[in-house]
Amino acid sequence: MLVMIQRTISQKLLALQGQFPILVLSGPRQSGKTTLLRSLFPKLPYASLEDPDVRERATEDPRGFLENYQEGALLDEAQHVPELFSYMQGMVDASPGIQFVLSGSQHFLLMEKISQSLAGRAAILKLLPFSMDELRGGSIPLGKYEDLIFKGMYPPVHDRGLDPADFFPAYLETYVQRDVRQIKNLGDLNGFTRFLRLCAGRTGQLLNLSSIASDAGISPNTAKSWLSVLEASFIVFTVMPHHANFNKRLVKSPKLYFYDTGLACSLLFIENAKQLSTHYLRGALFENMIILELLKGRFNQGRPSNIFFWRDNHGHEVDVLLETAGKLRPIEIKSGLSQNMSYFKELDYWNKLSGNSPEKSFVVYGGNENISTSKGQLVSWNNLKEISGY
Repeated sequence: MLVMIQRTISQKLLALQGQFPILVLSGPRQSGKTTLLRSLFPKLPYASLEDPDVRERATEDPRGFLENYQEGALLDEAQHVPELFSYMQGMVDASPGIQFVLSGSQHFLLMEKISQSLAGRAAILKLLPFSMDELRGGSIPLGKYEDLIFKGMYPPVHDRGLDPADFFPAYLETYVQRDVRQIKNLGDLNGFTRFLRLCAGRTGQLLNLSSIASDAGISPNTAKSWLSVLEASFIVFTVMPHHANFNKRLVKSPKLYFYDTGLACSLLFIENAKQLSTHYLRGALFENMIILELLKGRFNQGRPSNIFFWRDNHGHEVDVLLETAGKLRPIEIKSGLSQNMSYFKELDYWNKLSGNSPEKSFVVYGGNENISTSKGQLVSWNNLKEISGY
């Protein structure tokens, strides 16, 4: 049975309505963009540019196509027909009350065309799969964190109750066959899938494209190109190292993460949540899940990512630095269930270098209690409001 779950980003979308003549919502396929937008803007006529017939009409005669929508429209997968954007610019400039709402699942392609034609006229937001708070709001129990990592947060798994073992292989097949070929004309789909699985095996690690390319049997340039495809279609993202060096040499490589841990688990052939208890990537997948929650908190407020990490050439590392108004909040992420004071070791080191107060240091761990200690705050994985502020 379908469960309706309120999306946090709704408030921001409605607040921006009228302030900008064009609203753009990008995000992964199956993250709930169309369902959300059609519920928020029911009076706008709807057209899917993924439909071949609709796309053909819009491509061949963009001006004539838009003449059918003199008061605006909701256009799904708008990146397929970038020719519309120039004509849309003229319409919104001539008619201040018009409202277009666009969605897209290929971020880089969509943003490139919007920046060329609609700069200053469009508000751009990102919708990722469900957050923990959204699941709670829909009365869906989170369970153990291993369950959540394995299931991931894609709406069909939760609001339709689809088995992750069924959903993710189908999602991957559709993604590779359709989206990848639209973004880049790949001749070696098997090699691309192998590359994708190798990326999953490096979740939470420093990105080393030469190493991945070597293991995949491709050139570093091909690996770089394929990674850009994965980023463009909201499969993977990178977290950059923070520039504050405190007189220490820092690593310059970003760290690699997936936009959904359930998808990463599927790529790693993890078949149930129990297998995570002994899996070598358990800690990395837990870290990935927590970083995603922090990222969703930002995106749902219409704000860009403020997430960095810090690591010097001696191996000292802080998993997350949240930067707000020039101030940094250091966060360590540990999958253990115990309230172990050794979790604060790297935070102690970073605090001494930076002069940061222990009261403003956080360890997110696998337990269920939030506790203040002399070294910093122990924060439960399922109660992150103390850190994020959302």
